[in-house]
Amino acid sequence: MKKFSVVIAGGGSTFTPGIVMMMLDNIDRFPMRELVLYDNDGERQAVLGEALEILLKEKAPDLKFSYTTDPKEAFTDKDFCMAHIRVGKYEMREKDEKIPLRHGVIGQETCGPGGIAYGMRSITGMLEIIDHMETYSPDCWMLNYSNPAAIVAEACRVLRPNSKVLNICDMPVGTLRRMSQIIGKDPQDLEVRYFGLNHFGWWTSVKDKEGHEYLDQIRDYVAENGYLTQVEVDTQHMDQSWQETHKKAKDLLAVNPRYLPNTYLKYYLYPDYEVAHSDRNYTRANEVMNGREKEVFSAARTIIETGTAIDGGFHIDSHASFIVDLARAIAFNTHERMLMIVENNGAIANFPDDAMVEVPCIVGNDGPEPLAQGKIPAFEQALMFQQVTVEKLVVEAYVEQSYQKLWQALTLSKTIPSAKVAKDILDDLIEANKDYWPELH
Repeated sequence: MKKFSVVIAGGGSTFTPGIVMMMLDNIDRFPMRELVLYDNDGERQAVLGEALEILLKEKAPDLKFSYTTDPKEAFTDKDFCMAHIRVGKYEMREKDEKIPLRHGVIGQETCGPGGIAYGMRSITGMLEIIDHMETYSPDCWMLNYSNPAAIVAEACRVLRPNSKVLNICDMPVGTLRRMSQIIGKDPQDLEVRYFGLNHFGWWTSVKDKEGHEYLDQIRDYVAENGYLTQVEVDTQHMDQSWQETHKKAKDLLAVNPRYLPNTYLKYYLYPDYEVAHSDRNYTRANEVMNGREKEVFSAARTIIETGTAIDGGFHIDSHASFIVDLARAIAFNTHERMLMIVENNGAIANFPDDAMVEVPCIVGNDGPEPLAQGKIPAFEQALMFQQVTVEKLVVEAYVEQSYQKLWQALTLSKTIPSAKVAKDILDDLIEANKDYWPELH
């Protein structure tokens, strides 16, 4: 069986150790000959890189491993690039969340003005990595799960239309794990139908391999409990703020009981509630910096100090196995069925062809083939059209360096109450992002 060479772009991410551990756990399904970490912050990456070097010598001594800030070294002779970059790191995420809150608007990593600010930063970083990949390994596939995925995917469609970039998100995977817990099934045995945009969609069917439909059963549970389950299945989404998010799904269902909602819809349908229940001085970014950030880097330093990863503090990110499933689908033409972010091209019949939508796809060695979802109802269609227009305006603003279009994008977002508030937030975001955004005119 062929062994693959993989680069992880964003090697200094707190998610990197969990991803590496998950890939080791799946090495029989996806054999690797080389693994390289790449990051433009060498100092940060070195802590994780040194710890992972110790871990890999113990667990997979035959796997060639390195970490670097040199694009040529990182991207030469690679089959896959797995990208989870965060331009501006958590310091900028904190600003994305706190600046909107100062104006009485939700501050969130991927939704509303915070997501737009992060998107404007991410486009530059993503284009840079795509260009490195294509320069040094033109046949390489990028598996991108960097946020905000919707804006990043639209930017790739517009600015790198022929690049081998696959956009995928872990959120539907995490929610499906919760659904499987509700009905006592293995998530691998379930097949879903789903339509929407990234972080903005609905499940229309959840069936087992025998064709039994569980939508009504799950809906009855969610109407009472949201997606909160008795047995926790998801290490990543366990903090208190995430527990509140899973619970809030019952209110989303009340608005639109037809389908099962993506939890991120709460930021669009209940923005006033979210603002009222936000701590302007201690947001999700602070929660992560004082939680996962400290835990992961503390575990890395302990491994380095003791010289062993045995009983170390790195944990397998098991729910991220979708990344291996996607890589395998490309490498071995498995025709895996997965939710992907793709150009619509008729998958949703009554929605623009050039919209980047999230729908089930069959994935083989040519990439994803979207499955037709038919026509969607007016309520969901209208919400999606508003949001996809926001995302398109953000990318147009980036390309044209247009203040006007970014103001329009913010004004159109359902999270922002008026053009005046949108302008005030935009002016603050421009100041905060002057080292990252193109200069707007």
